[in-house]
Amino acid sequence: MINVCGKNFKVEGRLLRIARLDGDKYTFPDDPEALLNGLKKCGTRIDLFTFLQKLPATEPKYPYPIEWDNLAVLPVSTFDQWWTHQIRSYPRNRARQAEKKGVILRELPFGEILLKGICEIYNECPIRQGKRFSHYGMNFERAREYAGTFLERSIYIGAFLGASMIGFVKLVYDESRTQACIVHILSMIKHKDKAPTNALVAQAVRSCADRGIAYLVYEHFSYGNKQRDSLSHFKEVNGFQRIDLPRYYVPLTPLGKAAFRFGLHRNLVDHLPESVVAKLRELQKTWYGGKFRKLMET
Repeated sequence: MINVCGKNFKVEGRLLRIARLDGDKYTFPDDPEALLNGLKKCGTRIDLFTFLQKLPATEPKYPYPIEWDNLAVLPVSTFDQWWTHQIRSYPRNRARQAEKKGVILRELPFGEILLKGICEIYNECPIRQGKRFSHYGMNFERAREYAGTFLERSIYIGAFLGASMIGFVKLVYDESRTQACIVHILSMIKHKDKAPTNALVAQAVRSCADRGIAYLVYEHFSYGNKQRDSLSHFKEVNGFQRIDLPRYYVPLTPLGKAAFRFGLHRNLVDHLPESVVAKLRELQKTWYGGKFRKLMET
């Protein structure tokens, strides 16, 4: 991590060094030219600088090379507008189900109750969505570091069943409070029947509406060549829609210019046909399912 012009940047890669703003779905350059000049003089080799354009503008604003990226975006006006007109009946019924089964939603300060709850949720199961869950085994200090970024712009919401936190969501909004991004959202598998995730999304919409935040972002709507799956369906029925936005790639070295020209800035998986990637995902799911079946049954 480096700091340039008062903003933090992540620099990734060994051969090809790519810099991006830390949290670049909710942190945006006010003056891209000033940042570019700062990156060139920072003393760290950077070949490419990439940044995403801020909502609501969808047409390119800057004279830099682009590739089209996408986000899952929910326009927010009022909670009642979302509840009545923007979502389908199934997620609405699921959110009601959570309330009927005793799930209570509330915003939380960053502190012990939140962090202990995160540890319990993340340590429930070593497998999620058919693959090894990288956050399994999380301890208190790791949870503090993991969830404690952008504290001054974060909203934490917990789903409680009695005294136990069974799900949580973290939102981070941009400096102008135009858009907020769902950064973390997770619920306990054993309480899936109580629909805590649907309830968390509902409360996230309410929290944005109460603050006048116009857009709620749920990461990407689609990832590379990946086909539609249960997560994209969940986003769609909850009112999120795909918005295509320019992602700028600004070469700062000859290597960066050549890498962008030949597509070397993309991940290897993005160059593979989706049919091949889908088969690899199924193999991964089967392998991890067998490896951890005994642990999951205990």
